[in-house]
Amino acid sequence: MGSNNPPPIRLAILECDTPIGHTKEKYGTYGNLFTELLTNGSDLYRQENHNNSPSPDLDITKYDVVNAEIYPKVEDIDAVLLTGSRWNAYDDDPWILKLVEFTRKALEGGRVKVVGVCFGHQIVGRALGAEVGRSDVGWEVSVVDVNLTPKGQEILGLEGNTLAVHQMHRDIVAAVPAGVELLGSSERCQVQGMYQEGRLVTVQGHPEFSEGIVAELLGSRFERGIFGEE
Repeated sequence: MGSNNPPPIRLAILECDTPIGHTKEKYGTYGNLFTELLTNGSDLYRQENHNNSPSPDLDITKYDVVNAEIYPKVEDIDAVLLTGSRWNAYDDDPWILKLVEFTRKALEGGRVKVVGVCFGHQIVGRALGAEVGRSDVGWEVSVVDVNLTPKGQEILGLEGNTLAVHQMHRDIVAAVPAGVELLGSSERCQVQGMYQEGRLVTVQGHPEFSEGIVAELLGSRFERGIFGEE
């Protein structure tokens, strides 16, 4: 008799940046953070469902798309996650253009599910033809209440209409692309998440961040002059 368990989800994490110095030593790469987040989420799902509804395992592979510029074959994966980054999603550096093209190819196929976080959210927007650029109101840095749309509440399974999320960005997706639904907005960022059923989900915030990681990143960016006294 065969197993009743579904086949594993082959997830490619595209690491669009690497934490600097002590932050990497303490917390690992951004791919490590997402691996921990997703694995814990999968375990929690099984516990809450008492294993009555078998869920697939995660087969996670990480790719350095900045330095090594290595990518999976689209036909060899079921889902792809684009991480955050210190770089600008609207720049035309060769590795960024390659990332946009890969994302566009994954989206066009319709089979691979695409997830974007912060910079990754912006890359997905760019791949779909949305305007991506610097926010007129500057940085959004802190835990921010995101005002959820009805679709955002549905997707996240929340009864309330707000969700507190770590933010660390000054670039934005200016408007939701055609055919894509808005998940939420904040005072300083109108497009906090995007969704298209069976195809993509993105968030501008950082669900993978903890208070400790944020403190490390803030200190590092302050030392390098990215953030001022304010």
